[in-house]
Amino acid sequence: MAFEFIELDVRASVGWFRFNRPPVNAVHWEMLDEFVPALQELAARPDVKVVVIASALERYFSSGADISAFKDTEPGRMQHWIEKTHHLARVIRALDKPVLAAIRGVAVGGGLEMTLHADLRFAAEDARLGQPEINIGFIPPIAGTQSLVRLIGRSEAFRMLYGGDLMDAAAALRIGLVDSVSPSEQLIDDVQAFGEMLASKPANALAAIRRCLIDGGGQTFDAGMEIEKKQAVDLAAHPNFEEGIAAFLDKRKPNWV
Repeated sequence: MAFEFIELDVRASVGWFRFNRPPVNAVHWEMLDEFVPALQELAARPDVKVVVIASALERYFSSGADISAFKDTEPGRMQHWIEKTHHLARVIRALDKPVLAAIRGVAVGGGLEMTLHADLRFAAEDARLGQPEINIGFIPPIAGTQSLVRLIGRSEAFRMLYGGDLMDAAAALRIGLVDSVSPSEQLIDDVQAFGEMLASKPANALAAIRRCLIDGGGQTFDAGMEIEKKQAVDLAAHPNFEEGIAAFLDKRKPNWV
């Protein structure tokens, strides 16, 4: 399927999902409509072991929503937008493959919110990040409030959402908004290398870890343990477990299925 505003690319088992709406990757209705089918198409490919959310533009990861798309929009139409963005968040979180984010340039609003549902975020040292929705009397609607409070904690989430200011990559690293900072020219290679490392791991175990942390992390400890138990029992019955044990004992590289 061809997409007008999303660029898909696969290299060494790492599938890249890149925003591509110059000049600033501002998200309008048509671009939003492409997000879920593009992600699902990429994740469904058997040659893709890891998904990366990125941008085809160097200076802009995404400027967030195209504000002009909201002018004179009725409340019912805005509810539809919010429902679509919540569905997008659920789709990202439900993928059974690791999801990474490679952030270059300006990443604000909805673009940044999509990365909050990734497993890890890698930023270029010149990246600038923020959630400025307060400045138009709004909030981050791609489950941004809920992901931020879980990711960076209550106090930092309040500070970030109340202020609406942009921060540099170093500040984002300090508060846990991103997990790694690379020189701008090295970012893509760093994320590709990390993705290839993940691709060498057993896919079913990676999927189990995602379910334990994403699904279990939002529940009580006991409920999370039940998710962990199910995943562990399923893994133990999979051929990869037997192969992993045998490879360890034979001191050889495992052959995952």
